[in-house]
Order: sequence, then structure tokens, then C-alpha cells
Amino acid sequence: MEFTLRDADSRDFETLWRIDQECFEPGIAYSRRELAAYMALRDAFTVVVSDSESQIVGFLVATIRRNGVGHIITIDVLSEARRAGVGSMLLTASEERLRKRSCQSVYLETAVDNRSALTFYKRHNYFTVKTVPHFYSNGVDALVLQKDLLSTAQAS
Repeated sequence: MEFTLRDADSRDFETLWRIDQECFEPGIAYSRRELAAYMALRDAFTVVVSDSESQIVGFLVATIRRNGVGHIITIDVLSEARRAGVGSMLLTASEERLRKRSCQSVYLETAVDNRSALTFYKRHNYFTVKTVPHFYSNGVDALVLQKDLLSTAQAS
């Protein structure tokens, strides 16, 4: 299947919010207000992947922190598009954008019990930095994962 990557625009918001609701359980999924706030952060960007029928099948929201470190806020891929390279496409594109903006590293959070996400991130050279107790509103702990973007720039 063919996929297309592009920047999100305001017309995509409801679709992105619905995808987030489908991808994550209550307490981890974002409210409309939270997702809109993250997407509107200064230095934030949102990229989407569409299928051959122009339907959005995944998206990623990231930002650059004041210290020049990238932060992936969320990466969401519909279940029917998983294991087709959509998540890797989103992650690779965002890491490249962060490198071009002089970020030396990027970090993200994922639920400690999200085994498929942990396997995915490890495959993309992320490593565990710490655990944050009760990170999510449902009480689940999060792992903070990080990747050094400089050492992987030549390897990409």
C-alpha cells in the first residue's frame, strides 16, 4: 500500500482527535482541548500519513523544548495500518525535522504496559531514561524514552 506524508492542517483536527481516541484508552487518550493545545504549542509540528485513498491512517505531534531537545507528544497509527511502516515513516520524518532544527536528542513517554510501543521504540534506538509514577490520568506509570539524534544522523 502507498502512503503519503504531509503536514497537518486545521481541517484535520477532528480526524486526528478520533484517531487518538481509537488508539488509546481513556486516561491516556487526549481530550480535544489537550490535543489542540499540544498542536498549538510554539515550535510544535504535526505530520500525518494518508493511505492511497487520502484517508489519514496515522499522525505524530512533536515540539522542540527551550533546551533544544525534541519531544514527541504522541504518535498514533490506526490498527489497520500498523505493521505497514506508518509509525516508522512518522518517526523518521519527525526525527529528521528535529535534526534540521538542531535538536541533539528527542524523548517521549509511553505507558509501562504498552509492550508493542516499547518494542517499536527499541527497534528505533530509543532507550529508557526513567519511570514517571502515575503519569497518566488513569494512574498508569510512564517510561521516558530518549534517542540521541546526532549519533544516528550518520547511520540513517
